[in-house]
Amino acid sequence: MKLVSLRRFTKNYSATLLMKINQLNIVVLTGAGISAESGLRTFRDNGGLWEEHPVEEVATPQAWQRNPSMVWGFYQSRRRQLSEVEPNPAHFALSKLAEYAKDFFLITQNVDDLHERSGIMDVVHMHGQLRMLRCELSGKSEERMEPSDLENDFQFCTCCETASRLRPDIVWFGEQPMNMVEIYNKIETCDVFIVVGSSGHVYPAAGLVNFAKQSNAQTILINLEEPLNSFMFDETHFGSAGKILPKLVAEWIDQQE
Repeated sequence: MKLVSLRRFTKNYSATLLMKINQLNIVVLTGAGISAESGLRTFRDNGGLWEEHPVEEVATPQAWQRNPSMVWGFYQSRRRQLSEVEPNPAHFALSKLAEYAKDFFLITQNVDDLHERSGIMDVVHMHGQLRMLRCELSGKSEERMEPSDLENDFQFCTCCETASRLRPDIVWFGEQPMNMVEIYNKIETCDVFIVVGSSGHVYPAAGLVNFAKQSNAQTILINLEEPLNSFMFDETHFGSAGKILPKLVAEWIDQQE
């Protein structure tokens, strides 16, 4: 992942799908904004900190090598927080959209499980998942969410003959996002590409709209504020995703009838 600066714009468009939903191959990308509306703090705030920690302390391979106890404690706290939050109306609106689309593929930059808990089970997490831990030796991932897995002590794998230490199954800065071949293949063949709650300044996610445009997809943005890459979208909607997205999905479903 890499970052570029964020600028603001002020434009709005209306939303009309080019065809009925049941004729459309829809790809959705979600970012931290949709999870923030459920009470999860955005991973990177305006002060350049990740929950009071500089990026270099908790979100790089070098941080893990330098101070694994600090990094482990940071992510264990975030893993425990998953049980304290619930999906919001924007999550459920996407779940409803998935029911009507001809084909639906959801990509998320988020590491929580709120999409799955809203009813969308086939979710591609390009930056990893808090529910998962990864063996440092084999690279295999395990879902580890039992109470004993959430304690502050390091956890160890079940895949090696001699159990190896587990690390958070998270894409840190300087590491390659997950599932990118599958993501590009899905976007290349989609009819509509929708982005919800993404800042537009973390790459490669911010560049996916450009690839969608090159593939002749209709592009739609729902975001709290206007991001740097908003000019790439055919339609933009600014405000709370939990308020905007349910109305848009209802309109799109009505267009089908």
